[in-house]
Amino acid sequence: MLASIQYNEQTYKVDLSKPMDISLPIKIGGVKAWYVDEPTFEPVKMGDWIGEVKQGGSVNFRNVFFNPHGHGTHTECVGHISKEDYSVNNSLKQFHFIAQLISVLPDEINDDFIITKKTLQPFLENNSTEAIIIRTLSNVNEKQTKNYSNTNPAFIDEEAMKYIVEKGINHVLLDTPSVDKEQDGGKLLAHHAFWQYPENTNTFRTITELVFINDKIKDGIYLLNLQVAAFENDAAPSRPVLFQLI
Repeated sequence: MLASIQYNEQTYKVDLSKPMDISLPIKIGGVKAWYVDEPTFEPVKMGDWIGEVKQGGSVNFRNVFFNPHGHGTHTECVGHISKEDYSVNNSLKQFHFIAQLISVLPDEINDDFIITKKTLQPFLENNSTEAIIIRTLSNVNEKQTKNYSNTNPAFIDEEAMKYIVEKGINHVLLDTPSVDKEQDGGKLLAHHAFWQYPENTNTFRTITELVFINDKIKDGIYLLNLQVAAFENDAAPSRPVLFQLI
């Protein structure tokens, strides 16, 4: 199924039958972060009835316990850092964007792995997209099942995030658990810089973390479909999907 899309005064075709999913699912043995335990999937029990077919129930009817930030790919809004209540379900009103996928090698500085402004400038100098997807190198398959707790993963520094905002980018997708350092004393400098909270709060920008971009997907410009579960919460499980521009 082909669709047409305008970008930079040119018309491109998009084959909607060839999606490239860059999300990680919530599952037992899947990726996790922030010191959480495994998610749980438990059949409901009511008297003699159980919500699991293999145990004699008529249907599968399970309770699920998970943390949006700690289990799988998720998208968050400014409500993640604000005193005010903001819901990602109300913040994200559009779901298709032109996105640039880049692969970067973070700088190693004092035992930290940091995505700096200098790292991003060659990629974003002439940026005209509304979304950026950052794949950190090396891109090992273990990212799909890794427990990131206490590993000090790569992050984006404050000046780099300010630069991202200057380039007109409203949606950042990253393959680590956070745009900020795992232990930063609660500063969350990159989050604050991106949402410009509280001085000039932006309520429609989003950050998506814990994506995984297979090496078969090359750097370049794509149509991004950012699918987010309808949770009234600062963050929700999400499924970003890319489509090649032809």
